[in-house]
Amino acid sequence: MSDTPDWKQKYRNSVLEMEAEEKRWRHVEAVLRRLVNRLCAAGMGTSAPLDDELGRIAEANRRQAEVDELEALAKNLTRKVVTVETQTPPTAPDEGWKATCASVRTLLERVAEDDAENPVVLALTAELGAAKTDAALAEVLLRIADLVHERGEHIARERLQAAAVLSDVGKRLEELLDYFAATAADSRTSRDATASFDAAMREQVRDLSVEFEAATELHALQSMVGRGLESVSRCVQDFRRLADDRLTEQTERAETMCARVAALEKETRDLQGRLAEERTRARVDSLTNVANRKAFDERLAQELARMRHTSAPVTLLVWDLDNFKAINDNYGHRAGDRVLQSVARCFATGVRSTDFVARIGGEEFAMIMIGLPIEAAVGMANDLRVAVEALRFHFRGKPIRVTASCGITEVKDRESAEGAFDRADAALYRAKDAGRNACVAA
Repeated sequence: MSDTPDWKQKYRNSVLEMEAEEKRWRHVEAVLRRLVNRLCAAGMGTSAPLDDELGRIAEANRRQAEVDELEALAKNLTRKVVTVETQTPPTAPDEGWKATCASVRTLLERVAEDDAENPVVLALTAELGAAKTDAALAEVLLRIADLVHERGEHIARERLQAAAVLSDVGKRLEELLDYFAATAADSRTSRDATASFDAAMREQVRDLSVEFEAATELHALQSMVGRGLESVSRCVQDFRRLADDRLTEQTERAETMCARVAALEKETRDLQGRLAEERTRARVDSLTNVANRKAFDERLAQELARMRHTSAPVTLLVWDLDNFKAINDNYGHRAGDRVLQSVARCFATGVRSTDFVARIGGEEFAMIMIGLPIEAAVGMANDLRVAVEALRFHFRGKPIRVTASCGITEVKDRESAEGAFDRADAALYRAKDAGRNACVAA
């Protein structure tokens, strides 16, 4: 029973964690709405009808209109854009359009980092790749906003469920407190009853002694002793009956409480298991079964904190599969998924047990190596790069060669996680610029 407060604290921690997750998704939704407003502003000036529709969308977005209204506005925008496009010759996408699409793609990856295999996410990814107009891009953004809203509602429901569990645990604890209070009251009652019985016996003996001293005849003495013994016997019987009643009541209450405690312990173990499973699922990439971006961020923060108390080096590696989009475009997402799964297994089996591997989005992976100087980490990275290149894939009867590029950096003392990651990411881009299938140290 001493672990009960710990479980209560764990449930509270779970509620706080879900509140933080809900807050994060609300923040993502706010960012999406700002992005919609900016896209509307950027699209102004093409034509008067189109400007009117963009203005209506921006106004509805600013007052945080519901999904149904935004969907209706998106359909109207689509019709206006189609009308404008039929009157305007097509032009090649400029750099601004490409940058916007890249930003939306990054946003979608962040939104879906814990559920990349969701059919809605896969459909949105395909639609984003095929989007050629502002209307199509706006439609994708609105559906991403819907996805964020649904995720926030799901987190809110989970928080309410956790709060209900915490309330139930509180009620069970109150039952335990009531039981212990009743047991203490019974003990006091039993002690008082024993004291009353002792006083009654003393009084009976005292009265009997007085009568015995005053008796002068044998017959009177016998009658007096008989009455005294009978009175003592009644007191003893009453005391035993009350004691038996109290014992029976205590036994029944104790058996009931034991059953409730056993049920509570079973529920606690079951909930502990579910919480552990949920926590594991929330930090594991569902496609590749390696850690996800959330787990990577947590582990990197832990290692940065640990570096303040130890001199062991921490090396960060950021990987990206070369030309992965071509595999998805030419052979489909199922082929891309097979490649990601095989590469993840190659990475997971090719590192030490103390190293950490995560898929941080799309075709990107990251590793954290502890106690390994950067020279040794570069050597291990090249071994992994060669192992990936040696993987064999055949799609539609054609052999496909898969390669990976890597950026490597040694984390500096008291450095932020963002600073270390940006430096490794910059080294990754240098590896890409150098011809791909390379490992470059920052």
